[in-house]
Amino acid sequence: MPLERIVATALRIVDEDGSDALSMRTLAQRLGSGTATLYRHFDNRAALIAHVVDRMFGVVELNGDELLAMGWERALRTVAHTVFDALARHRNAARLMVEQIPLGPNAMALRESCVAVLLDCGFPPRVAAYAYATLARYVLGFAVQVNGHGGAGRPDDTQAEAAFQSVDPDLFPATVAVAGVMPVPIEDEFSFGLDLLLSGLARLRDEV
Repeated sequence: MPLERIVATALRIVDEDGSDALSMRTLAQRLGSGTATLYRHFDNRAALIAHVVDRMFGVVELNGDELLAMGWERALRTVAHTVFDALARHRNAARLMVEQIPLGPNAMALRESCVAVLLDCGFPPRVAAYAYATLARYVLGFAVQVNGHGGAGRPDDTQAEAAFQSVDPDLFPATVAVAGVMPVPIEDEFSFGLDLLLSGLARLRDEV
């Protein structure tokens, strides 16, 4: 059985039912196969999960040479938004990344491209490594929090908006002052925080 079909089916299970639903037995049943077939590809569930995680990185189509030509700020912004969009579409599977550092070929290729851009633009090795690690954690943290219903006007947002609008102004005057723009849509919050992160990196590079 092709590895691609097995991993795609595993990702579908996680998307639909959550990461806890993925087991060798469940996957074999979905494929109409036996677990022995799976163990020819994976030593254990952890190895299967590693392939599922790396498959998500595989949908991020970013060319290393093109990233180098962009300059580091535009390149990192492009990577961050592209990966965020990909992971947000698979937020159940994105949670699997919390358990392990992605080391599959697709994840390694993306890391290589980003670090190469930073080194090429004058960042010292230590700062380049820390910058990529921080960016990756930042993107992952937001991706796993994206509401599955998507878009503005989500039920949770509507409820929070009403709560902010109705607080006691004597107890929470600062909250009342900003209630008109709360809650901040998570996509806007992501972009705002990314701007801060990149501004900090620009200042740090100027200091080294």
